[in-house]
Amino acid sequence: MTGNDSYTNPLVERYASRAMLAIFSPQRKFSTWRALWIALAEAERDAGLDITAEQIAEMKAHADDIPFARAAELERELRHDVMAHVHAYGEQCPAARPILHLGATSCFVTDNADLVLLREALGLVRGRLLAVVQSLATFARQHRAESALAYTHLQPAQPTTIGRRACLWIQDLIGDLDDLDHVRSTLPFLGVKGTTGTQESFMKLFGGDGDKVDDVDRAVSERFGFSDVLPVSGQTYPRKIDSRVIGVLTGIAQSAAKFASDMRLSQAFREMFEPFGSKQIGSSAMPYKRNPMKAERISALSRFVLASGLNPQFTAAEQWFERTLDDSANRRLALPESFLAIDAILLLFHEIVSGMEVNHNVVRRRLEEEVPFLAMEELMMAAVAAGGDRQALHEQLRQHAVDVRKRMFDDGTPNDLFDRVAADPAFAAVHDQLDAMRDPSRFTGRSEEQTVTYLDRHVEPLLAREASAIRVAAEGTRV
Repeated sequence: MTGNDSYTNPLVERYASRAMLAIFSPQRKFSTWRALWIALAEAERDAGLDITAEQIAEMKAHADDIPFARAAELERELRHDVMAHVHAYGEQCPAARPILHLGATSCFVTDNADLVLLREALGLVRGRLLAVVQSLATFARQHRAESALAYTHLQPAQPTTIGRRACLWIQDLIGDLDDLDHVRSTLPFLGVKGTTGTQESFMKLFGGDGDKVDDVDRAVSERFGFSDVLPVSGQTYPRKIDSRVIGVLTGIAQSAAKFASDMRLSQAFREMFEPFGSKQIGSSAMPYKRNPMKAERISALSRFVLASGLNPQFTAAEQWFERTLDDSANRRLALPESFLAIDAILLLFHEIVSGMEVNHNVVRRRLEEEVPFLAMEELMMAAVAAGGDRQALHEQLRQHAVDVRKRMFDDGTPNDLFDRVAADPAFAAVHDQLDAMRDPSRFTGRSEEQTVTYLDRHVEPLLAREASAIRVAAEGTRV
């Protein structure tokens, strides 16, 4: 079948970056298998087995030269992917063939390689996450003092600033970064454990010398940069590790989905807009449309990651004794596709934040519509301080507010509450304060101060420490 008459994966064709696709590519996977076989042979030689330098040199000469067609042919015959690649590698390395995969079981290459690739993928996600935080920090500082209507229950509430709202998004992402760093830094290696984790085959190879087996286990793990090696295992590493890793991704998906929802609502209110290309089409039927397509895509892909996050949980729960194979097909889908989707989400996140537009006039107009209501308590307190009756003033303001709100809803008239109060003799003592009360910034509390403090004390020091990680992440581009 050609590419146009069979299913293609949108994560590959449309969404994920070349960098993330490369991590989960067949080339990277099987090259890592071969690197593991080489590391095993070298460790076994160093521990005293009769393995020659020539054999290892031969293996290294073909470390990245994967005969994919031959391996596929062998797998059709053998019905075993690891043994197909053992045989394919052995055909390329006839001198090393007798010692290839010596003492190991399939999970030596499959599981250890997966851990290597998961760690690398987490590293790429980490850089993407930091890049989004950096863009949001720039946006937050730029709009630190710009007052905007805040919402609770999606109803107008005390104002905030646009910069402070961005800090809420940043704070979620930094929490995700903390989770990622913990999981990545504590990710263990399976190492050299054998068929059921007992290392029995290696004990046979080394005449019952457990110290030499430990040396091999440690040497292979250190070769791949893992300081933590599982002390006990079944044939596989515990599948709860997959659940922990994908749990990090679901956390990021939650944060991204929250941002996307806020962005979609902001665009519906015409307060903020995601970037829109000069020739971009919003609707095939309605030429005027400017839809939040990127934010909607984040919502969709986040939903996919959240749903996929259940797969590792079920897999971990269903492993019998030292292992069963019902994990394999599921992991081939759930692990890489979750990473591809998160990669796409963070790229979209960065694109939106880097080009977000604030419609200042609409933001101000929406806020000004509500400021008279927000000022009512301050207005009442000022009138009471000038000698008024609190309960009578409260009722007077309530009647004004109810009438104004009704006229706004029914007739579309502007909010004239301040004008009504200015004409009401009951508030004559505070008429000179009304103009000052029209200023929205009076009602944003410590929004600007909190924004600047948070950025200065928490965000900027982090970004300064991680400048190189952000730069590396920027090099990975969309397909």
